[in-house]
Amino acid sequence: MFDPTVFENLKVAFENQLYDLDNLTGQIEITGRSDRLEMSVMSRQFALRFALAGRREIAAEIRLEASLKDLAAEILEAPGETPGCKLGVRFYVRVRNAAAQCELIQEIVQRIWGPDEPPVQRLSFLYGETPDSYMNTIELKFSRKINEDQMGDIPDLIDHMLRTLTELQAL
Repeated sequence: MFDPTVFENLKVAFENQLYDLDNLTGQIEITGRSDRLEMSVMSRQFALRFALAGRREIAAEIRLEASLKDLAAEILEAPGETPGCKLGVRFYVRVRNAAAQCELIQEIVQRIWGPDEPPVQRLSFLYGETPDSYMNTIELKFSRKINEDQMGDIPDLIDHMLRTLTELQAL
């Protein structure tokens, strides 16, 4: 009998919560989904991108990753190993005044999330164009792996993401 991995269980839990917010309450719109098996290193990656309903200019993305080592330790029931996945959260927002807006974004994210590691902001624009704005990708990484023991934290995590989207919208 097939026994789903921690990765699969967490992926389904996030999908259920987020698709309910899209389909049932209409609070968000799912704008992208990626579910990959990286054959060269035998890892799994899952990402689900969404925005507040009717406000697609700012997006959030939840990301799960499981390495070959994580998957093998779980499937082979390796002694002393705790199965889990890496969790990441990203936000995508266009900024015009990078110096001022990035500082505000940093304050918003740190106030809401209180992360162990500060958020990383990456600014980009198309080469050859004179940029009047930049795409800012704000990334939060978490220092520990997650597993099914954190399933109850998923609604709080999503609430933090929605709150962050709402506050970023006000910039």
